[in-house]
Amino acid sequence: MQIEFTIDDIKTTVEKIWKQYSDRKIWAFCAPMGAGKTTFIKALCNGVLQSSNVVTSPTFTIINEYQSKIAGKIFHMDWYRLNNEEEAVNAGVEDTLQSGNLCLIEWCERAPLLLPDDTLYLNIAILSETKRKVWEGKR
Repeated sequence: MQIEFTIDDIKTTVEKIWKQYSDRKIWAFCAPMGAGKTTFIKALCNGVLQSSNVVTSPTFTIINEYQSKIAGKIFHMDWYRLNNEEEAVNAGVEDTLQSGNLCLIEWCERAPLLLPDDTLYLNIAILSETKRKVWEGKR
């Protein structure tokens, strides 16, 4: 799966990816700063999963929790400020990953050893100021 998209068609892109991977509980987003990880997660949570919460980046809180009519409890994590797996464990990341709930992780490369083998890795690349590409990748 590889999809090029713009902000105007992000909802369609997110719907396609959810339809294909809705059975996966842990989604790890790999992308450079400014590629649209949080924007993608907002489109997924508010658009497709019908979350009633305002979706914001958990840069300082590390973990945000949302409720969804489709997916139940969702955990949105941003590991940017974490230096290693130990800090992630101390922040409660390990327990959250093992909760059985949908987990959406930004900056997954900060604590890669905590991610289980069945993690869905979604890479986002910047193609231009308005265009992005998303594809499933491997660890």
